[in-house]
Amino acid sequence: MMIRRNGAAQWLRRTVTRAGHERHTVLLIGKGALAATLAWAVAHDLLQARSPAFAPFSAVIVLQTTVYQSVMHALRYVGAVVVGVSVQAALTVTTGTGLVTFALVALVTLGIGRWAKLGPQGSQVPTAAFFAFSTYVAVAGAGDRAADLGEVVLLVLIGSAVALAVHVVLVPPMRNRSAETGIGILARTLAELLDDVARALREGGPDGSGSGLGRLRVDHTDVLIAQARAELRTAQDSIPLNPRRHLRGHREHTSFDGYATVLDALERTLYQVASLHRSLEGRNEEQERYEDEAFLRAYARCLDRIREFAQVLGEVDEDRLPAQAAELTRLTDEAAGLRRDLADEAVRRSLPLADPACPYGVLIVEATRLCEECRRASDALQRWARS
Repeated sequence: MMIRRNGAAQWLRRTVTRAGHERHTVLLIGKGALAATLAWAVAHDLLQARSPAFAPFSAVIVLQTTVYQSVMHALRYVGAVVVGVSVQAALTVTTGTGLVTFALVALVTLGIGRWAKLGPQGSQVPTAAFFAFSTYVAVAGAGDRAADLGEVVLLVLIGSAVALAVHVVLVPPMRNRSAETGIGILARTLAELLDDVARALREGGPDGSGSGLGRLRVDHTDVLIAQARAELRTAQDSIPLNPRRHLRGHREHTSFDGYATVLDALERTLYQVASLHRSLEGRNEEQERYEDEAFLRAYARCLDRIREFAQVLGEVDEDRLPAQAAELTRLTDEAAGLRRDLADEAVRRSLPLADPACPYGVLIVEATRLCEECRRASDALQRWARS
């Protein structure tokens, strides 16, 4: 119980002290409650609708993390409701309100709901049709039935409009930090993996204590990449249709092309290091007898420099980007220099680079690729910082 209380206290403290996921969550909950309340007030108190719950229900469904996502959600949702109500009206007018008609409504609307362009709102087609069918059979006159179906669509439009208005007027979210969060997730994981590999090379092989954590990070690479890309998409979606981007205090960049390039480079680098990590864990005693410990220690120093690169990248911040980009360029130059020295030393000492039974050739190739990805990421941030 004490642990749960401490966790809740820390969550609330982060909400108050810094802008982040916690504060965005609280703000979205507050906006949702306000939008639902206003939609209910319009539908119930002002219009005195027979089914006022459609308005707050719609407001809550439409409200998403960003303004752009909310607008797209609203368009799909309203379209799904209109289609569902229209199908229900057409079938009940022509075939009546019996059980066979309901089965036809279900069959047709469930089929339409599978249309890919409706996205996650496809399920609202049959949902709206079922609610409309219930409303239709509960009313006697044809004129009243038509009016009630029209009211359902009107309430959905009201709820959606109220939700969008609240989202735009009350601190429309700018999720610039989400892109940096995504990069930070991958960069810190990369730094930890590089530390595992470098330590294994210095010690002649992965030990039992560290390799388990390394395997855990390797196994979760795909999950972390998907999470980072979701953060980048959230940041990209927070820009369109958002009035805050025109305010004076808004951060200069309204595009995330630089961060997207860095994320691509990090993704490739993570897969390379994960592969290297698995190769080291899969070494057998016969391979280890041919390994040159001095070469492996020198290789570990090169990886240490790339790890420092990843650590700086893990703290990337647009407000400090020029200085960070310069530091990343310096670390890339140093890593490239260590890689060249490593390759020259291997040639000078006639190490068997082409022998598949020995790790030297593979390690140098992987180091070259890692340095190229570091260069690609640092150059992208340099260009972005100057733009």
